[in-house]
Amino acid sequence: MAIDQETDMADAEIDDFLGDHETGVLSLARTDDPYAIPISYGYDDDERVFYMRLVSTPESEKRAFLESSPTARLVVYDEQDSTYRSVIATGRLEDIPPAELTPDQIAQYGEAKRPLFEIWAQGKEDLDIELYRLDPDTLEGRRTEVDREE
Repeated sequence: MAIDQETDMADAEIDDFLGDHETGVLSLARTDDPYAIPISYGYDDDERVFYMRLVSTPESEKRAFLESSPTARLVVYDEQDSTYRSVIATGRLEDIPPAELTPDQIAQYGEAKRPLFEIWAQGKEDLDIELYRLDPDTLEGRRTEVDREE
């Protein structure tokens, strides 16, 4: 398998791609420690920002990373036939207190899908559900065509 062509995606193609998808991998970094989790998101293509609900327990590794205001990278990708596409957004996560939500933001959080089932070691009363916004400093997409015949 050889790479036939690799192309940067235009802004409109990135927006369409992110609007058609709803899940990705969120990576957080703190000093030398990495942390990555699958998440679902809502995407506002007018403002080019992401909205996500993140669930954790007070003593969890996820909570420790989120409280450190880490640099975040969200990767959304797919493969269709001989085409691979990926978009990478990099920036800082901003915690949004529910009392400060605007109607438009509420609609975006509604786009962030949740799993149809949930399994938690702790009871739901021990879970922290917080709303975050990622306004990326960089937002880049790439489309790669591969020749499967070689």
